[in-house]
Amino acid sequence: MTHALTRATQGVLAAAFLAVGSAQAGEYLDREPVQAFIDQAVGETGVPREQIEAWLGDAEYQQKIIDAITRPAESKTWGEYRPIFLTDKRIERGAAFMQEHGELLDEVASTYGVSPYVITAIIGVETYYGRITGGYRVIDALATLGFDYPRRGEFFRGQLVDFIRLAGEEGISMDKAEGSYAGAMGLPQFIPSSYRHYAVDGDGDGHRDLWDSHHDVFASVANYFVEHGWGQGEPVMFEVDINDAEVDDLLNQARDLAPKTTLGELRERGVAVPDDAPVPDDFEVMLFTLTDGDAVAYQVGLNNFYVITRYNHSVLYATAVWQLAQAIEGAVGDRDE
Repeated sequence: MTHALTRATQGVLAAAFLAVGSAQAGEYLDREPVQAFIDQAVGETGVPREQIEAWLGDAEYQQKIIDAITRPAESKTWGEYRPIFLTDKRIERGAAFMQEHGELLDEVASTYGVSPYVITAIIGVETYYGRITGGYRVIDALATLGFDYPRRGEFFRGQLVDFIRLAGEEGISMDKAEGSYAGAMGLPQFIPSSYRHYAVDGDGDGHRDLWDSHHDVFASVANYFVEHGWGQGEPVMFEVDINDAEVDDLLNQARDLAPKTTLGELRERGVAVPDDAPVPDDFEVMLFTLTDGDAVAYQVGLNNFYVITRYNHSVLYATAVWQLAQAIEGAVGDRDE
């Protein structure tokens, strides 16, 4: 992985960035909207204009980034998505990762109340336990998506402002830091705003290093979960039989993931909710489907499931993380026998 540590809000422009095209190094500076962005970034971050111009002058448009963001894995069915992340090799490597870092994971889990298996599964899904942290320069990713992807340009320009701030706050090298096609960084793949707001200096060295400090990584993932409402030891999800009940209006679909029903309402609709369900009937829950070929399974997501979706707004992602965590726990148990 490539990154450098050297010492050196989120505001968004209301103006539309509609110019879409290929920008080689230096060409972003020729655009009026980019110059307007620099004006605002200088005012919000206090970073000298010359420095921001140097960074954006070095940024290059990457068509591969546009291609990648228009075909995310989360657009697949569960039957297509599951084999990507729930493989024997990923489970075994997760168990090995936990054995290697078990003491530190247990310490972090005790401090934050977040399962060490879930922390490990997040890193396993995001970067294969640190093996694949992304090969795009973050500055290229954020410039490409901020200025050449109008659909979400405003969001990524905000991330670019936070990335500029990180250069001063954490000494992250703007020209060398690499990450995902969406500008996510390190083992846990934090986007710049998450890095700034949720990353933790776990090892106490004065830096929040999500590439090379496992203590910082584990604590940051756990802190992210706690800040989004993780409940220690609480259940995550379970399957139900809908018995042909009419529940389409209660389903969470796509990025609409806020809980909008209760177990009691599901019972009233005729859904076969287990008598020993882990939460009371007035508990707000998510109802969603997992499709594998012709098979459709109805799932109830509880508070901790919703919290996992805050990391990546997808029920497929949250299901994969939870099932991988369970599989790793089983594999660790097998190793200990």
